[in-house]
Amino acid sequence: MPLIMKTIYENKVKNIGPMANAFLEEKMFILFGTEAPQDLKDFCYNIDVVDANGEIQVGQKLLIDNKEFEITAVGNLVQRNLTTLGHITLRFDGATTPELPGTLYLENNEIPAIELNTELKIVS
Repeated sequence: MPLIMKTIYENKVKNIGPMANAFLEEKMFILFGTEAPQDLKDFCYNIDVVDANGEIQVGQKLLIDNKEFEITAVGNLVQRNLTTLGHITLRFDGATTPELPGTLYLENNEIPAIELNTELKIVS
């Protein structure tokens, strides 16, 4: 019997700031809703602000166009910031202790190309 995944969060990249790729070498990138402040907009991948269908937790998976990354730590502001501002940092360093409250930590892995309409999903 196939495992049925529950979608906790789903979104698509709507716009890409000219400097959004600047942090990829540091294994991270920034999401922000369309209301991002002008001085941050250039460094963000813009998404719509949408609600989550449950709590984002360690052990769930982030899918970037169906490429899976395990969530290793969740900053205590991730849920609120993502659903009210569309704003979190995604860090692919495998950290198990959230150092920054607005950061979602994921397994240490290469980040796939992020383009317009790239699908972002969190599933359990």
